[in-house]
Amino acid sequence: MTEIFIYKTNVSTQGHVQQVRALFERVLSIKRWTFDLEDCDKVLRIEAHGLQRETVASLLATVGIFCEPLEYEL
Repeated sequence: MTEIFIYKTNVSTQGHVQQVRALFERVLSIKRWTFDLEDCDKVLRIEAHGLQRETVASLLATVGIFCEPLEYEL
């Protein structure tokens, strides 16, 4: 089952996005991801299968990127 994860981040440049791309390309459980850099929360949205929420924070921290889960309802 595909899950959706949404995070507030401190990503602000395309350079940061490229760093994230390099990280996420190695994570097979991540099927799709996008950033909304125009949003004040610099929102990261991930569609994944079998991914742990904490894994994303740990991965991003390795390149100095902060993320905080945002709650949402469908």
